[in-house]
Amino acid sequence: MTALEANKLSPAEWAKAACDSLMAKYTPEQLPPEKRWHYHQGIFLYGMLQVWKWSGEEQYVSYPKEYVDKLVDRLGNLYYARDELDAMMPGLLLLALDKQYGEPRYRISADKLRNLFNTLNKTSEGGYWHKDKYPYQMWLDGLYMGGVFAMQYASQYGETGLYDMVLYQEQLMRKYMTDESTGLLFHAWDESRNFPWADPQTGCSPEFWGRSLGWYGMAVVDFLDELPAGHPGREQLSAALKPFVEALLRYQDEASGIWYQVVDKGHQPDNWLETSCTSLFVYTIAKAIKHGVIGEQYLAAAVKGYEGLINRVRFDENGHLIVPEICIGTSAGDYHNYVTRPVSENDLHGVGAFILACVEMEDLIQK
Repeated sequence: MTALEANKLSPAEWAKAACDSLMAKYTPEQLPPEKRWHYHQGIFLYGMLQVWKWSGEEQYVSYPKEYVDKLVDRLGNLYYARDELDAMMPGLLLLALDKQYGEPRYRISADKLRNLFNTLNKTSEGGYWHKDKYPYQMWLDGLYMGGVFAMQYASQYGETGLYDMVLYQEQLMRKYMTDESTGLLFHAWDESRNFPWADPQTGCSPEFWGRSLGWYGMAVVDFLDELPAGHPGREQLSAALKPFVEALLRYQDEASGIWYQVVDKGHQPDNWLETSCTSLFVYTIAKAIKHGVIGEQYLAAAVKGYEGLINRVRFDENGHLIVPEICIGTSAGDYHNYVTRPVSENDLHGVGAFILACVEMEDLIQK
């Protein structure tokens, strides 16, 4: 694709280009990590389903279907990690495929993932541990990984009690992980205060990691998609979302429109601009505008972030889109932990986030 052609792409067309580039490189079962039920594939393929909804083009649903069908047998059996919230995120694919095709195996597998909530370990107040290997820890990531699946499951199958369960998890995170001075939330919280990074007084990890904040913001705006009109949780989430967005905007890089890996420390020379968190923040702001939680005056920040992303992506010699400057998967830790994480291109975290941001920006920019 020439630079002139690229300049004419709408946001959703950029999303399609990202899908097409990875579809050209990988069969569905080859998506890394290969042949695994994993949120890396989940976020990319969920983004692809949004492209399908926008375009109506069959390949953007058949490709995710092939991924799922390679891992879920005709009886609904599925190998997945049974001790973590991350395993639930690809369940969004099952819900979409069940709605579209109605094959019994999709609902059976979705029920298995839903029932993880009955067995996962919890804090003393009922907050879900992120994973068993991180005892007594809640991570911002987990609100998206388990929460959006639970909300959509509740809407699709009528188990409305899940709404309040998810809202309670968000309340616990906001209660224990919010930093009053910045308005941001720390990546993780350890109720036991035993993990090396845990503050002995608060139990929080010490830094504001970009992608974890992006997962949190995206979860909250997606919850608003599912909660019925008049549900008291809508007011609760809206009240939390506006100051959160305002906090993010204080740290957007003025020159590039991108946010930093450690969001509040852009002045540090070893910190770096990171595209996956930027995509998730753009998504959050765009959808918060659509929900009426924040006003149109916030659109400029979303556009600036979106344009910053477009200025950073490129096409390779084969015409395939490259999304750069993506942090690989990352545990909670100190500043050094985040800024020394490997930086990758076309990591599914970043491509999926980019696709979702572009689809959300389509209506806002094109109107």
